[in-house]
Amino acid sequence: MEKIQRALSQWGNGSSFQQQYEQMKKEVLQNSEVRQFLHEHSSRITKEMVDKNINTLYEFSTQSKDCGACPSLGECRNYMKGYHPRLKLVYDRIEILYDHCPRMKREQEKRKQERLVQSFSVPSEILSAKFEHMDLDEKERFIAIRRAKDFTRAYLEGANPRGLYLYGKFGVGKTYLLGAIANELAEHEKSSYIVHVPELIRELKNSIGESSLEEKLTSVKKAKILMLDDIGAETLSNWVRDEIFGTILQYRMLEKLPTLFTSNFDLTQLEDHFTFNNKGDQEDVKAGRLIDRIRALTDPVPVGGMNRRG
Repeated sequence: MEKIQRALSQWGNGSSFQQQYEQMKKEVLQNSEVRQFLHEHSSRITKEMVDKNINTLYEFSTQSKDCGACPSLGECRNYMKGYHPRLKLVYDRIEILYDHCPRMKREQEKRKQERLVQSFSVPSEILSAKFEHMDLDEKERFIAIRRAKDFTRAYLEGANPRGLYLYGKFGVGKTYLLGAIANELAEHEKSSYIVHVPELIRELKNSIGESSLEEKLTSVKKAKILMLDDIGAETLSNWVRDEIFGTILQYRMLEKLPTLFTSNFDLTQLEDHFTFNNKGDQEDVKAGRLIDRIRALTDPVPVGGMNRRG
C-alpha cells in the first residue's frame, strides 16, 4: 500500500492531479482481470464503490498473478513475496486476499520434505536422490533397487517390513538408495532419519562432556525409520559396539522399528570387524550378539555395479 500512496503523492505534485488520477483509473479499469471481476459482480458493484476502492484495484492490477513476471521466488515483484493477489467483494468493499503462489508452494513442499528427511552428515546429493534417476541397466544393481522399492511400497501400504542390509564395494550407490527411499517416503509424509555412522560416533563421543549423550542417542534409536550409513567404517571400541550399537539395535528389535544399513562389509566380515576391539581383544560372543540383532532386523542385499564416484 505504501507504493500506491507514493504514486498518488507523485501524481499530486504534477500540474494536473485530476488528469493523472483519471489516467490511472482508466488504466486500472482496462486491466482484463479487473474487468472480469467487475463483470462477475456487476449486480452488486456500483460506480461509487469502484471510485471508493480504486486504490485496491490499482494494487491488484500492478501485481503478478502467474509468476511469469518474477525471475524467482526471491525476486518476486509482488508486495507480499511469494503470494498472488485475488479480489473479493466483502459487503460494499473490494478487498485483496493473498494466496501462496506456485513457487511458494513448491518451496514449502521442499522445506516440508527436508524436515521429514532428517539427516546427520549425509551429502546433499543423497538428500535429493530419486528412484527415477537411477540407472537400471546394470543387473548387479537392479535387484537392490527392486528390494528398496519393495520395502518402500510395503511401508507406505501400512506393513511393517523387515529392513535392508545393503552391502557392496565403495561407490556403487548404497547410500543413494537410502536417500531414494527416504525421499519417496517423505513425498507421502513419512519421516526417516539417515545418519553417517562414523560421524555419529564422533558426535556421541563429544556429547559425553556436554551431558547430551542420552538425548542424542534416544533421538536415533527411536526414529520411525532409521538408516545407518557405512556401518563398519567407524573406529571400534567396546563402548561403540556394546553401549551404542547394542543399545540402538536392541531397542529397535524389541519395538519392531524398520532399520536399514549400508556397509562395505557383508555380515560375516562385519562380525569379524566387531570381534576385535581397539585393544586387540577377541570377543566372539559380543560380536555375534550384535550381528544376530542386525539379522533379526534386516535382509542382506548385495549391491553391485561399477564405482560411480570415479
